[in-house]
Amino acid sequence: MTFTLLPAVDVVNGQAVRLHQGEAGTETVYGTPLEAALKWQEEGAQWLHFVDLDAAFGNGSNHELMAQVTRELSINVELTGGIRDDESLERALATGAKRVNIGTAALRNPEWTESAIARYGEQIAIDIAVREEDGQWRTKGDGWVSDGGDLWEVLERFDAAGCARFVVTDVSKDGTLTGPNIDLLRDVAAATDAKITASGGISTLDDVALVSSYLDEGIDSVIIGKALYEKRFSLADALARVAL
Repeated sequence: MTFTLLPAVDVVNGQAVRLHQGEAGTETVYGTPLEAALKWQEEGAQWLHFVDLDAAFGNGSNHELMAQVTRELSINVELTGGIRDDESLERALATGAKRVNIGTAALRNPEWTESAIARYGEQIAIDIAVREEDGQWRTKGDGWVSDGGDLWEVLERFDAAGCARFVVTDVSKDGTLTGPNIDLLRDVAAATDAKITASGGISTLDDVALVSSYLDEGIDSVIIGKALYEKRFSLADALARVAL
């Protein structure tokens, strides 16, 4: 197995942005999605994590723009944000995206999500965003503002349904540059045979190397956002680090 880095492009109102702890209104703008996506492709990315935050928050859609960008890229794209029914799922897959992440719909409509996993297999990942509350890990939907239930119950259900990949985000870490929650990631990886994509908190090359050191536990990839945009390190250096 190899370890995969997924630079992130989050889209609000047609612009590439980063949020702090996933909160609407905390955007820092980093140009257009196409400029950002092409930059990561040129610097050696094999995958792009592409997020429609407007759709995730229920504030509209950037689908046409994101579909256009996806078609212009020659790398694999993982699309997420607002994918909650057959129409939005099929529209996302029609862009040529290699994988689609389902988040809120997995919490609100688990039966539909299970049917999507049955139909599309590895093209579907379950996006699990969590926040620790009173000593328990609670899943979060609707742009990470609504409660979706106990993490372990959600994980067990979709593991049993054959989910091939979980994208795991500690919301309190996202966009903070404070380091990943390794304990959470390892606990989730230990509870499922599915692959785990880590998300949230990456700040340094050492953070990237630390996450990659658990490849044999099933954590085979990491999403990197703010650290790249704020030039804490380059994508090329990160790719070189995990290739060692």
